Amino acid sequence: MIYLDTSVALAHLLSEDRQPPESLWRETLVSSRLLEFELWNRINARKLGATHGDAVRALLSCVAMIEMVRPVLERVLEPFHTDLRTIDTIHLASVEFLRANGQDVALASYRPKLVEAAIKLKIPIAAV
Repeated sequence: MIYLDTSVALAHLLSEDRQPPESLWRETLVSSRLLEFELWNRINARKLGATHGDAVRALLSCVAMIEMVRPVLERVLEPFHTDLRTIDTIHLASVEFLRANGQDVALASYRPKLVEAAIKLKIPIAAV
């Protein structure tokens, strides 16, 4: 299972220079519900809803969502021993929630600080 961070989803949607391999989209994908909010926020901020809205909806339909409920987010209240943005701690907490519940999951992210923190937590990193 691959935990999809927003940076990878946006790179795909916006055809950035760095893009995940097509094989990623054949994997079992999971993310925090935060992914949906972050994607729409970035697409709307760039006024791309009309041209990219269908692609956003298609991508989101392929991702199982972890709701941002207390059992998932309790980990955010604990220190991560690294300087991270709140949204990155929510993504890491979601990965740790999955792992604590017996799921074998790797993180797909282009955010260097998020990847660094995941490695410190012994979270596998997906090749993207």
